[in-house]
Amino acid sequence: MHEGTKCVEVERTVAEIHEKTSDLVAVEAPLEIRVQWLEDDQPRVETVAVTMRTPGHDEELAIGFLFTEGLIRDRAEIVDVWSCRSGAMRVVLATDPSADLARLDRRGVTSSSCGVCGKTSTTTLAARPVWQLRPNEPAVPIGAIQSLPRSLRSAQALFDATGGLHASALGDRAGRIVTLREDVGRHNALDKVIGAELLARRLPANDRMLIVSGRVSFELVQKARMAGIPIVAAIGAPSSLAVELAREAGMTLVGFVRSDRCNVYAGSGRIVQDDQQILRFAQDDKQPSLA
Repeated sequence: MHEGTKCVEVERTVAEIHEKTSDLVAVEAPLEIRVQWLEDDQPRVETVAVTMRTPGHDEELAIGFLFTEGLIRDRAEIVDVWSCRSGAMRVVLATDPSADLARLDRRGVTSSSCGVCGKTSTTTLAARPVWQLRPNEPAVPIGAIQSLPRSLRSAQALFDATGGLHASALGDRAGRIVTLREDVGRHNALDKVIGAELLARRLPANDRMLIVSGRVSFELVQKARMAGIPIVAAIGAPSSLAVELAREAGMTLVGFVRSDRCNVYAGSGRIVQDDQQILRFAQDDKQPSLA
């Protein structure tokens, strides 16, 4: 059994048949993320956040979180990372992050449904990106984007077992899944992906596409922007703030992606259209349509 799943007893009713049986559910548990650095030659430790997540790839989650929040900028800034006995992840940094910690300014627990919970000011929502995106690059066939949902779904092993997890994945220009992670929190799933790419020294991901399993919010677009991901595609809808940020950042944002259709909310210049595909643009304040 995967550490991200748990077997529980349930009472199941089908038609008029009632039975006691067992079922696998996704685990939701807190993870405390701590940073450590040297101050006056003495180690100093601070808790950055407590997030509700699905166990698994916790090292990537911690690293991805610190990166997308702007606390680290490069793999070289990470001296070490390990799991404490308490279950917390501790990341040892080469430099003093005090100034960025003050900007982060979180309080309380980040829930599995929200990656910006605990921030006390809207000015702390958007960290400064490390890389600038290249206009209209990469050029990606619309068919490759529309193939992403099927590729994502076929690779979601934990969702198959529980039916209760979000997924984020990076795909190449042909629509092949390169890195995929699952979690009860959509922001955690993306942090795990970005953490994996940072640890593997594959950032910026400027030749990749991001596909997310549900809706796409401001926080997901912001995290993708930090990782240098130019194209964000979602099976669900975007929020208004996600659209605004994508347009401002010069990103491509695609929603309601299906095998034969999608809505482009920003950055259509990166998409190579096929005459055989049906594509309805939802830009310049037009209403989105799936027709």
